[in-house]
Amino acid sequence: MKIIAIIQARMGSSRLPGKVLKPLGNVDVLTYNIERCRAIKGIDEVIVATSTLSQDDSIVTWCEEHQVAYFRGSEGDVLDRYVQCAKFYKPDYVMRVTSDCPFVDYEMASEMVELMIKERKDIVFIKGQLPRGLAVEIISYEALLHINEVGQEPRHREHVTYYAYEFIEEFTYATYDVPENRNVPNLRITLDTKEDLIMITEVVKYFNDPLVSSVDVIKFLKEHPEISEINAHIEQKPVI
Repeated sequence: MKIIAIIQARMGSSRLPGKVLKPLGNVDVLTYNIERCRAIKGIDEVIVATSTLSQDDSIVTWCEEHQVAYFRGSEGDVLDRYVQCAKFYKPDYVMRVTSDCPFVDYEMASEMVELMIKERKDIVFIKGQLPRGLAVEIISYEALLHINEVGQEPRHREHVTYYAYEFIEEFTYATYDVPENRNVPNLRITLDTKEDLIMITEVVKYFNDPLVSSVDVIKFLKEHPEISEINAHIEQKPVI
């Protein structure tokens, strides 16, 4: 069984341009994201999927300098970008990761891979409420191709797996129950605004470890509300 992780990344961001290459401790946001994806057990390859726009040339340069595999595709049609990238690698399963989540939970992701290997379903749905910024998604290559054929609304093209959540009856699925120590939905550990960057930088200053457990990050933020409150007021953009 071949499982790849595809990290969607681009420099364009209305609220925080260039966020994926912002400095984070001694490295940058993308380094944190990739190192944590590489720590996911069962992943055969980690690929950065960016766009063909010239503004994303810097991501390609970064990947070449850091010897990270990359793919370039549509900027707006993220689903097509994933499909075209996956076609090149011909995996059995694809793990979807977003580059603006520097603390993606590689331990939980490893358990999701293990569950998928055991269950062999189309997709794994997460049951519970994680802090924003820790989750990944794993879907079969065949299910991804199906979504690409039938999911034609703008939200389906932008959010890759959204069609599966709307039309769950078309897919087989396994359920991953969020552990109690991660069931903290009020925390925001993602990067979309300058406030997010300030908060995440404080976490990095404390741990200074790209592979710090997400559980420890959650514990730290619960014990230091003055830090978690820095970006608590930020509202996520709605799916349209």
